[in-house]
Amino acid sequence: MEIKVDDLTGSEVVSLIGEHLHGMTLHSPPESIHALGLEELRKPEITFWTVWNEEHLMGCGALKEIDPQHGELKSMRTATAHLRKGVAQAMLEHIIKEARKRGYTRLSLETGSMEAFFPARKLYEKYGFVYCPPFGDYIEDQNSVFMTMEL
Repeated sequence: MEIKVDDLTGSEVVSLIGEHLHGMTLHSPPESIHALGLEELRKPEITFWTVWNEEHLMGCGALKEIDPQHGELKSMRTATAHLRKGVAQAMLEHIIKEARKRGYTRLSLETGSMEAFFPARKLYEKYGFVYCPPFGDYIEDQNSVFMTMEL
């Protein structure tokens, strides 16, 4: 697997982000969807990476700077054809390493509270994320779960 910074212009990446956004609509009401679209992911405070196996896109993930000490994990997605191959784990490890390299003292995330998001929550727990109140601009929402970890 190769992880690299991506400019979000390739057709495979555009398709994966579309799949990600569509997946959110299947499990969350519109007011509870916090996934970012292509233009939002291109903002300067966000770094977006893709995971590749040769020419095959396996997944993606992003890191948003909330402030110089606090980052937010965004847009974690494994392509359907590559589920259960360690893609999410590799991306999560990459993002945690990058957050530490940047000097962040905290890394946080928002994910869904529904059963469909259970595997993601278990992965985050495995890496030391703990449940927390909403952070940044988020508000309490029964469809959202907030997690954070000290770096």
